[in-house]
Amino acid sequence: MIYGPTLLFALGEGAVIPLIPVIANRLGADVALAALVAAALVVGQLCGNIPAGWAVARFGERLTMGVAGIIVLAGLLGIVFAQSLAFFTAAVFLIGFCAASFALARHSFMTTRVPLTFRARALSLLGGTFRLGMFVGPFISAALLAIFGSETASIVFFAVCQVATILLVFFGPDPEKAVPVGAGSPTRRGAGDSRDAEDTGEPVTGAIPTVERVGVFRTMWRYRGVLARLGLAASSLSAVRSARQVVLPLWGVSLGLDAGTIAVVVGVSGAIDFALFYASGQVMDRFGRLWAALPAMVLMGAGFFALSFTHELSSAAMWYAMFAAVLGVGNGLSSGILLTLGADVAPPTDPAAFLGSWRTLTDAGGAVAPLIVSALTAVASLSVGVGAMGLIAVLGAAGFIRWVPRYVPRSR
Repeated sequence: MIYGPTLLFALGEGAVIPLIPVIANRLGADVALAALVAAALVVGQLCGNIPAGWAVARFGERLTMGVAGIIVLAGLLGIVFAQSLAFFTAAVFLIGFCAASFALARHSFMTTRVPLTFRARALSLLGGTFRLGMFVGPFISAALLAIFGSETASIVFFAVCQVATILLVFFGPDPEKAVPVGAGSPTRRGAGDSRDAEDTGEPVTGAIPTVERVGVFRTMWRYRGVLARLGLAASSLSAVRSARQVVLPLWGVSLGLDAGTIAVVVGVSGAIDFALFYASGQVMDRFGRLWAALPAMVLMGAGFFALSFTHELSSAAMWYAMFAAVLGVGNGLSSGILLTLGADVAPPTDPAAFLGSWRTLTDAGGAVAPLIVSALTAVASLSVGVGAMGLIAVLGAAGFIRWVPRYVPRSR
């Protein structure tokens, strides 16, 4: 009941995502416009975080997830019957908008109920369910395309996953009633502390959180200190992760490699990433958040920096494959970090509104990174764009060093 709905949604979404540019192209979009239509999914999720935080805080996780699942079914019908590019883009945006509800509902649940001693492992598993869905979903879609020869089969698969999710959420045991609130809320120093919200910078001892439900925008203002500092560092990690997904295919194309070779390199990098998702949680629970965040940022920063100098080398393809693996290791080690840090600094008793703001900030970093790479590539070169991502990783690592000890619980 905790991981099942998220996994079902991720499997269905992973099966449909590769088809969005294909369908957009059939509706008349060129390559650039098809990429913009595909980005509507990310933009929808970015726009949906704050409303999802409000809905979870007001109506609860179960109702929010169930209603979001029903709306996703409407979006899938829009994709199937879309006759215009604008209508299709709106349907994709709607699915992304509702995707935020699934992610935030479980994030909020674990923040209030999972004990601090194994919080990172639990949230790394949650991140792993998304990774599993995005890793396996495209293979399911490929198999369905081979059998039925139509994209509709993959869309129907997503719809079946959504129906199963809705039934599971509404008629299965309710985790909110089975697990008491407070298991994941030890006395700690974080955004949930009123003194820290005022950003005095002084340690807090003996503070007892009070149950006070406030609006989303008031929550953002109250916890502006942690959002502007640790949240910005977390946003840089999201940006580096997102850049990896864009840079690796572009770099292979710029080297003149065929699509099969690029797919293998990207696939191996993704497999390494997926294989390490639980190790990140183990490290964070045993040694602290920095022991996972810093190696991840340093590896990805070094990988981007080094890759940016290999384009004109005679063995550029070999370096491309090697640094793609390095980026996969770094990304795998960062699994669950953003979820865990958000849970660590969220208000202990009513975290949904804060997590909506936190996820909006981190998702914004992921949305901006491809634009930075694209702009720098157009102005200078792809190597400059890739090197800039390395610089962002270094700055983000410095931010983690500075702000994690201040805002995150020191005792494990």
